[in-house]
Amino acid sequence: MGMKPRSETESMSKSRHDHATGGYAITGEPVAIDQSYISWLREHPSALSSFNRMINEAKGKQIVVFLDYDGTLSPIVSDPDSAFMSDQMREAVRDVSSCFPTAIISGRSREKVYDFVKLEGVYYSGSHGMDTIGPALKTNSYDKGYQQRSFDNEGNEFTVFQPAQEFLPAVKKMLTEVKERTQSIPGVAVEDNRFCISVHYRHVKDEDYGRLEEEVKLMLANHADFHLTKGKKVLEIRPSIKWNKGDALKYLLETLGFHDSGDVFPIYIGDDQTDEDAFKVLRERGEGYPILVSTTPRDTMALYSLHSPSEVQSFLTRLSRWGFDNADTTHHK
Repeated sequence: MGMKPRSETESMSKSRHDHATGGYAITGEPVAIDQSYISWLREHPSALSSFNRMINEAKGKQIVVFLDYDGTLSPIVSDPDSAFMSDQMREAVRDVSSCFPTAIISGRSREKVYDFVKLEGVYYSGSHGMDTIGPALKTNSYDKGYQQRSFDNEGNEFTVFQPAQEFLPAVKKMLTEVKERTQSIPGVAVEDNRFCISVHYRHVKDEDYGRLEEEVKLMLANHADFHLTKGKKVLEIRPSIKWNKGDALKYLLETLGFHDSGDVFPIYIGDDQTDEDAFKVLRERGEGYPILVSTTPRDTMALYSLHSPSEVQSFLTRLSRWGFDNADTTHHK
């Protein structure tokens, strides 16, 4: 998982610099770029320009694809209920999932993510991994009390894993309470993500944010089993269990049969702070590609980068084309 050759990185940086002065990104979209981002790219090279190097590392291994949703498969939008993915992105995800095991891991509820994506044959993990529908249950090291059989719309068997089941009554109670506490603050949007609660403040005035955060923290003072995390313009209330997107990634790898395997090549693409837990898992495993989607320099555990959801789409399309072209020589689903 070393860095790509400097000459290739510099070439990518030059490409980025070109469209800062009137040029365009690899995907054809105009991008404003500053020198700090160009410098950051040298440490977090584009996953597109690094594609051939990645494929060489993946040869002989089973590629498994993990994807965040908001900001990765769909653009960040002002209304969380309108974070629709394009038909072209859906096609890209469908093609990738027909080649390689593919999972979407999101902070949203599993049902909401499925309603956005609408693809069978993809594993879905909502509520930051606390509600996962994965492969048919085989022997694994996880508590069987949290796992149950289920079937998709086509009759395929899956396993639903919910390690935070006992928190559901408290979440419902807190959902009502946080709505009451924040209803007088203009612009707040409270989202029920089943095992966690998202308090969106994208439309909250700066001078009101302090009051919003104080109300949420005052509520949490009465619920010792929950804690607060922060994402892009969102406060998230989550059960205090040792479970995050990185744990969901490990769970899915194990249920796919790759717990301690050196024959797997996981790719994880995400854009938010909560995705760092998954990047960290890949770094600790010493395998695969952790890819951050970002338009600005950021501290991250990811080793590679993509600029936007449109570049994610280009990457997935390229990956699926490679998968189709090498169907006889690479591991498939």
